[in-house]
Amino acid sequence: MTTDVTDADHVIEAARAWLAEDPDPETREELAKLIEAEALDELRDRFSGTLQFGTAGLRGELGAGPMRMNRAVVVRAAAGIAAYLRRTAGSDGVVVIGYDARYKSLDFARDTAAVMVGAGLRAALLPEPLPTPVLAYAIGHLGAVAGIMVTASHNPPRDNGYKVYLGDRTQIVPPADAEIAADIAAVGPLAGVERPESGWEVLGDDLLDAYLARTGAVLTEGSPRDVRTVHTAMHGVGSRTVRLAFERAGFPAPVPVAGQAEPDPDFPTVAFPNPEEPGAMDLAFATARELEGGGPDVIIANDPDADRCAVAVPDPEADAGWRMLRGDQVGALLATHLIHKRAKGTFATTIVSSSLLSRIARAAGLPYEETLTGFKWLARVDGLRYGYEEALGYAVDPEGVRDKDGVTAALLVAELTAELKQAGRTLTDLLDDIDVEYGVHATDQLSVRVEDLSLIAAAMVRLRENPPRALAGLRVDRAEDLSEGSESLPPTDGLRYHLAGDAGRGIESGRVIVRPSGTEPKLKCYLEAVVPVGGADGLPDARALAADVLASVKRDLAEAAGV
Repeated sequence: MTTDVTDADHVIEAARAWLAEDPDPETREELAKLIEAEALDELRDRFSGTLQFGTAGLRGELGAGPMRMNRAVVVRAAAGIAAYLRRTAGSDGVVVIGYDARYKSLDFARDTAAVMVGAGLRAALLPEPLPTPVLAYAIGHLGAVAGIMVTASHNPPRDNGYKVYLGDRTQIVPPADAEIAADIAAVGPLAGVERPESGWEVLGDDLLDAYLARTGAVLTEGSPRDVRTVHTAMHGVGSRTVRLAFERAGFPAPVPVAGQAEPDPDFPTVAFPNPEEPGAMDLAFATARELEGGGPDVIIANDPDADRCAVAVPDPEADAGWRMLRGDQVGALLATHLIHKRAKGTFATTIVSSSLLSRIARAAGLPYEETLTGFKWLARVDGLRYGYEEALGYAVDPEGVRDKDGVTAALLVAELTAELKQAGRTLTDLLDDIDVEYGVHATDQLSVRVEDLSLIAAAMVRLRENPPRALAGLRVDRAEDLSEGSESLPPTDGLRYHLAGDAGRGIESGRVIVRPSGTEPKLKCYLEAVVPVGGADGLPDARALAADVLASVKRDLAEAAGV
């Protein structure tokens, strides 16, 4: 539903029409107050269009109106998905539905189940709020024609979302997203969408048991299990599943970060429930420092729906005594560990992640591929054995879960830590070995959060019209507009700059990618500098040089983009 947002009468008329068919008493009350107060600016914001259904499904702020996440929007989306599934997969399929512990998640999941049953499909609801990878596993386990996960992952508390997988167990990509969007747009009045009050199945604990049994597949039988772990679920749904997975595998139960262990949709201890955000790990670091009997070997964090995995290691030089590893560092550690375990198949990452994985795979004689950002693309790589992206996402068992999985990644991190510990070594020692062997591949981000999305579009236009000729004193050797696509990549809104090396300064190469975020109001710039290392003694200088290059690239790029 869209309206002429410049016309006050039309805005009020559209709001009243929405109010008449909104199935949720809470959002009806909210909208009625806005109408009564004639809050035209707020109403224009909510009725200026509709939440767009794309390759991330739906995601937005909770509230009344077509530009918010609410039960009316979800019912309409579910009806469109049901129409698509009936046309493409037949009418006898089961749709499995999961949900996290955010506000309205259970309501949205039940509405979805009701719509599926009303459309003649079968629906199966997960028994409780569970991690996204459990839902992704359930699609294959149940032979479902689709899976829907109600979650906004690590977004702020006011958001919720709707993530869609098809029967091949992967997230939707074009052209399915556009076809589903068209089916959603074709849904008529909500009164015509059948929503019975029962008829769907609520799954039992046997589904979680099956998933947990599968998680052990990532481990080597008889490998060391002596590792002490602190774990935070970041107020999400990962605590119980991670604890059960660790115990089943024979690891000591992780020490939970008490203030963040239980689900809480307000996420009260963090500004953003994302382990990458400043301050999000402070409670975990404090828990590690205060642990009786000595500190843990590793800290592991999941985001609220537990599909991402963050790792922190002891660091006496850090103020907190602990240091977060970058996603690219964990990606390299897990790749090295899997190769040590004789893993075979294709190793893959995204164009915004470090190029280090390509060197690790090449040295092991393994196939390597790069995809666009997101596991909707990584999961589609032929023969995928291991895939990761720098935003803390790792697929270490793609045969079981064709998506990132923060639980199995946590198990593999624990196994690697235990093996190194048995040898008197640490994750930090292994990172040193990797840098000496392949060169320092330092990565960083310039991430700009905006209130006005037009600022992102303006930055992209500025860079396209006036591309930088050099960054950090390194010549831009090649500039690519990713919107044009290529033989290996479909078109996407992004720019890639390849930076020439400078032998005199000891720099091998650099790379920059600029793109709008697909899930947040951010302009994201991904930076990499590669510096060769002559030996272990040269590591400090090589890392310092790489850090200086990245800082200069960040400064120069911000100026070029006008941000």
